[in-house]
Amino acid sequence: MKIIPALFVAVFAIVQSAAAQAEEGFVSLFDGKTFAGWKTATENTNTWRIEDGALVARGARCHLFYVGDEKPFKNFELKVDVMTETNSNGGIYFHTKYQEKGWPNTGFESQVNVSHSDYKKTGGLYDVANLGHTPAKDNEWWTQHITVQGNKVMVRINGILVLEYNEPPGAQPGKAFTRKLAEGTFALQAHDPKSVVRYKNIRVKRLD
Repeated sequence: MKIIPALFVAVFAIVQSAAAQAEEGFVSLFDGKTFAGWKTATENTNTWRIEDGALVARGARCHLFYVGDEKPFKNFELKVDVMTETNSNGGIYFHTKYQEKGWPNTGFESQVNVSHSDYKKTGGLYDVANLGHTPAKDNEWWTQHITVQGNKVMVRINGILVLEYNEPPGAQPGKAFTRKLAEGTFALQAHDPKSVVRYKNIRVKRLD
């Protein structure tokens, strides 16, 4: 008779946990098993792999673009669970588009970097609104939550608001890199051969 109540409690706890993890309105962009919906740049394609339900960047520069939805993302909330090894650099791009080689010249990069020598740390918008400090820690999973609504970008790390950027009226695209809010897709960055970054639980909610 004691086994049944114990089993019931265990099952109930699992159901509660699953319910707590559900996020209303969010859609998963990565199945944890395959590259379905994703496409690598044409350079250094062996950099990306899937390990333990995560997309792992380990190798020379290569960007991985989301191509699973033809409708561009404009206003949205994007959540990505991220973990870096020591001295690693990466990034999460938005409002970008597929590019075969080089650093994406369209869109914004939400920086991923805890201890790499580059002073621009996790949560900043690279070369637009940089952060010198971050609550993220190497070798621990954190959730990078990017919200774009109109001319505003907000970035949270584990629920902590670390950046609020308001694009000024009349802002113009740069010459080398187009850093102007518009629309597009997402991309993940493999930065260099010494950096190891993991990305998982990639989910998005459209706000328009």
